[in-house]
Amino acid sequence: MKYWLIVLPFLCAGLLVAADTSSVDAGAMDRSAQPCVDFYQYACGGWIARNPLPADRSRWGRFAELSDRTEKVLLDLLQSAALERPGRSDLDQKIGDYYQSCLDTAAINRKGISVLESELSRIRQMPSLDALPAELARLHDMGVRALFAFGPRADAKDSSRTIASLTQGGLSLPDREYYLKTDSKSEEIRRRFAQHVSRMFELAGDSSESAAARARVVLELETKLAEASSDRVSMRVPEKNYHILSRKELAALAPGIDWEAYFRASGAPQFDTLNVGQPDYFKQTAAILGAQPVDAWKTYLSYHLIREAASRLSDAFEREDFDFWNRYLGGAREQRPRASRCLQDVDRELGDLLGEKYVTSAFGPEAKARIGQLVDALVAALEKDINTLPWMGEDTRKAAVAKLREITRNIGYPNKWRDYSKTRIERDDYFGNFTRTAAVLHEIRMEHIGQPTEKDEWTNMTPPTVNAFYNSSTNSINFPAGILQWPFFDPQRDLAVNFGGIGSVIGHEMTHGFDDQGRKYDGAGNLRDWWTAADAAEFEKRAACVANEYSGFSPLPDVKLNGRLTLGENTADNGGVRVALMALMDTLKGREDQVAGFTPEQRFFLGFAQSFCENTAPEQVRLRSLTDPHSPGRFRVNGTVQNMPEFQKAFSCKAGQPMVSTNACRVW
Repeated sequence: MKYWLIVLPFLCAGLLVAADTSSVDAGAMDRSAQPCVDFYQYACGGWIARNPLPADRSRWGRFAELSDRTEKVLLDLLQSAALERPGRSDLDQKIGDYYQSCLDTAAINRKGISVLESELSRIRQMPSLDALPAELARLHDMGVRALFAFGPRADAKDSSRTIASLTQGGLSLPDREYYLKTDSKSEEIRRRFAQHVSRMFELAGDSSESAAARARVVLELETKLAEASSDRVSMRVPEKNYHILSRKELAALAPGIDWEAYFRASGAPQFDTLNVGQPDYFKQTAAILGAQPVDAWKTYLSYHLIREAASRLSDAFEREDFDFWNRYLGGAREQRPRASRCLQDVDRELGDLLGEKYVTSAFGPEAKARIGQLVDALVAALEKDINTLPWMGEDTRKAAVAKLREITRNIGYPNKWRDYSKTRIERDDYFGNFTRTAAVLHEIRMEHIGQPTEKDEWTNMTPPTVNAFYNSSTNSINFPAGILQWPFFDPQRDLAVNFGGIGSVIGHEMTHGFDDQGRKYDGAGNLRDWWTAADAAEFEKRAACVANEYSGFSPLPDVKLNGRLTLGENTADNGGVRVALMALMDTLKGREDQVAGFTPEQRFFLGFAQSFCENTAPEQVRLRSLTDPHSPGRFRVNGTVQNMPEFQKAFSCKAGQPMVSTNACRVW
C-alpha cells in the first residue's frame, strides 16, 4: 500500500511540464531566506521573483498555473468541437457552437444593445410596483442577480429533502461594507462605481444627464439594500440563516412584495413552506420597495440587466465592464484573450458537457479509483486524530468518528451528468445562447424543489476546475479532476511532496466537516447539535485562538484580515496539513529517506507551501480581504506552520523565531 501513488498513471499526458517534478520544486525556493523566520518566502521566494503578475491577471499563483495548462487542453477540445463536419455529436455541436458564437465579435458588435431591447422595454413599461415580482422572476430566470436569490436548497435540518429558499442579494459591489464604510478609499470606490453605472446607461442610449441621475438612483437604492443586509460573518452562522416559514408567514413578514405572483412567474412547483435565510433583510426590503417610486426600481432592474449582459455585448460595453470591475477594482491591466474568456463562459453555462468531454480525454476510471485510495489514507489519519484529541470527550468523539465515516466522496467528476437536451445553441447567437441556457438551468433547478436531495450532485464546480469543496448539507468532499495534477499531485513524484500537496487539499476538505460551520451538521448533513456542552465550549475556545491569530495578519499596511470571516478555511488549513502529515508518516512506516537533501517531513511542508506561491495585485488583495473566506497564500502557509510543533522539529526552529508561535493554536 505505501507505494500505490508511484504506480498511478498520469491523469492527463497533455499536461506534462518540462520541469523536474520528482520532488520539491527547488527552483521555487529562496535559499537566502530562513525557514524558521519566513517559511513562505523560503519555499516560494524564487517562484515569486520569477513570476511577475501577468498583465491580464490580478492574481497569479500555482492554482492559476495549473488552470492555464488545463485551459490549453480545453481550448483544443473546443476548437475541435467547433468544426462543422458530418456526424458531429450533439455534445460537440453545443459546446463548439457556443464557443464559436462567443468568438464571433463581428456579429456581437453588429447586434450591439439590440439584443437587450425587448427586455429593457418590458422593464420600462412596468405600470406599477405590482408588476415588479413577475419581472424579477423573469430576470432571475435569465441569471440576473437582482434584489434577492430564490432557488432549491437542501433542508438544513432534514437534508434528505430539497426545499425552496430565499436569500438576500441584489448588490453590485462585492460586499455591503463597500456601501457603508466611510474611509476615503471606500468613498472613492462609490464615486467610481456611480461613474461606471452612468457610462453603462450612456452606452445603452441615455443622455449624459439622464445617465448620471439614474446612476445616483442605483447607488442610493443599493446602499439601502446594503444597510438591510447581514454581514459575511453572520452569513457563516448556520442557525442565523435557517428560518422555515409558510407562504402566508412570508407574506406577513414582507407584505410589500406579491410573493404568490413571484413564485408563479418563477416556474417553481407547488410548495407550502420555504427557508427564508435572512428575515430582517426581506422585512426591510419590503419597506424599501414601498417607499420608492416605480421608476427607481425600473432604473435598478435595467442596470442589473445591462451589467449581467455586458460581457456578452459589443466591445464598448465589454471594455467599460472590464475597466471598472477587473482593472480598477480587481487590479488587472489587460483583458484576458478572447478565446480564454469564451472558454470560461462555456464552462459556466455548459459545464457538464465540457466536463464530460474533458474527463474522457484526461481522467479515466482507474485514476478515479486510485485517488480514492489516497482519500482512504487521509480518512484513517483523521479518525486517528479524533481518537487521540485530549480535549474531546467520548460521546462527542464517537459522534465525530461516525460523521467522518459517513462522508460521501465525489472524485473527478459527478456520477450523473446534467441533461442539456432542451438547450438550443446557435452558432451566430451568442447572447441568445446565454439566455436560453440560463433558462434551461433555471428550470432544472426549480425541478429540484420538493424532491429528494441528490447528495452526489455537483452544483458549484465543473470537472476541469482547479479547486475542491466540502458540502455540509450532503456531508461530501468533492475533488474535480482539474486539481488532481501537478503541482498538487504527480504520480512520478515522491510520496512526501504528494502528501504535502494534494494530501493537504484532501485533509483540508475533510476538516471542513469539523470547522466552526461544518461541526454543526451531523453525518447525514443535518443541522443538529451532536456535541456535549463541555466539548462545544472547548472547540469554541480553540477556534477563537485561530480567529484572533489571523486577525493580526496584515496583507497591506492599511488592511487587516478578518479572522472570523476566514475562520473555517484557516481551521481547515491547520487541521488538513496535520492530518496529511499523519497519513504520510503512517504510509512511510518509519522509512526516513532523504531526497535532494530534505527529510520526508521537510519535503512534505515544502510541498504544502509551494501549492500557495502567488503574486497578487494590491487592488485584489484589498477586495479579497473583505470578501474572501480564504487568507492570502503567505498567511495560509505561515499561519499554519507556526502552530505546528512537527514543523518546528523538522526545521530545528527555536523558541522566539517567527515560525514558532508563543500561543500555538490547534483545533484538530
